[in-house]
Amino acid sequence: MARPRSTPRLFGLGGWAEARRVAAILRQETIGGALLLGAALLGMIWANTPWSGGYEALRDYQLGPEALHLDLTVGTWAADGLLAIFFFVAGLELKREFVAGDLREPRRAAVPVAAAAGGVVVPALLYLLIAGGDAARGWAVPTATDIAFALAVLAVVGRHLPSALRTFMLTLAVVDDLIAIAIIAIFYTAGLAVLPLLGALVPLTAFALLVRRQVRSWWLLLPLAAATWVLVHESGVHATVAGVLLAFTVPARSGLAEHFEHRFRPISAGVAVPVFAFLTAGVTIGGLDGLADALSDPLAVGVVAGLVVGKVVGITAATWLAARFTKATLDEGLGWADVAGLGMLGGIGFTVSLLIGELAFGHGTDRLEVVTVAVLTGSVASALLAAVVLRARNRVYRRLRAAEEVDEDRDGVPDAYQS
Repeated sequence: MARPRSTPRLFGLGGWAEARRVAAILRQETIGGALLLGAALLGMIWANTPWSGGYEALRDYQLGPEALHLDLTVGTWAADGLLAIFFFVAGLELKREFVAGDLREPRRAAVPVAAAAGGVVVPALLYLLIAGGDAARGWAVPTATDIAFALAVLAVVGRHLPSALRTFMLTLAVVDDLIAIAIIAIFYTAGLAVLPLLGALVPLTAFALLVRRQVRSWWLLLPLAAATWVLVHESGVHATVAGVLLAFTVPARSGLAEHFEHRFRPISAGVAVPVFAFLTAGVTIGGLDGLADALSDPLAVGVVAGLVVGKVVGITAATWLAARFTKATLDEGLGWADVAGLGMLGGIGFTVSLLIGELAFGHGTDRLEVVTVAVLTGSVASALLAAVVLRARNRVYRRLRAAEEVDEDRDGVPDAYQS
């Protein structure tokens, strides 16, 4: 007699190694998120002091070889150069998840991918419905999730949440970044120069051949990565795409991807993203009246609504639809309040939202200042709402764990992960 097929479970336990890896990433991102927030506050405070001219002079100072069209401002170097490191790490994480992680199984990967897609479509539609008109080109601003900031909040308020939820949030944020970089490459490329783009394939291919041979020598790999970045930048495609392309060439199963991630994550979280936030968040608000004027703009209302409302609705609805059509149920002990809390966490746009805002409306424009105020407001509001919901759920899971004796075998692996 055939055994009845088990009901599919959403957010079921994955592997123990994967759970440990996610926990380690959360610990690292707590520090990175704090640095990110501190840098953004410092930039905003400086830009609203009598010494704001110094901030603007630093941000707009040009440096770099003019012959290579790289005489860029410091702010542009941060957006195009430093964020390429951020997307390199995100690309490594994404490839590892889908090649060697728990999400290599299509059934397990489908839910966070669907949730990320819902978290892009609904905020974009809500933004267009509210802002529209000449602001329509900023439709992608509220679609992004800031992986560093979101994971930092989750690490602080969700220490006792089930590891499956944390893995889900990490994967959702990484897939969200991939969608964002695709949006940037397709919709925010003003003009495409084919020859430099084809030329980028030469150093990219050489980089791929070396990493597949397990070469780790920086003096060989770094010049090839830099050449790829320069040529992608010259092609008109946003240079951060080079970071993702380079990451995708690194083998995920050989340990090299983990090695690069270990080396570059501290640079990304501790330097690249905070510096970008510092140089981007410095907008002149003009006191409470100026803040009120900025937030009453339909563009700002669309961004805030997209982040605070659109994200949680899109992520939660897409997850529910995935459960509905696969006839899956939430894993035992989990509730839809957990999913809604993660959806709120997805509304922390910040880094990538600010980048898309700059691409959509141009550096130093009045519209970009409105976008920046809206992104900061929406991200902070989403973080606070998520903290309230997830902290309440965290207390529930902490009591459950305290009531149950957690058994561990001599190898230190909980029994729940043994099957």
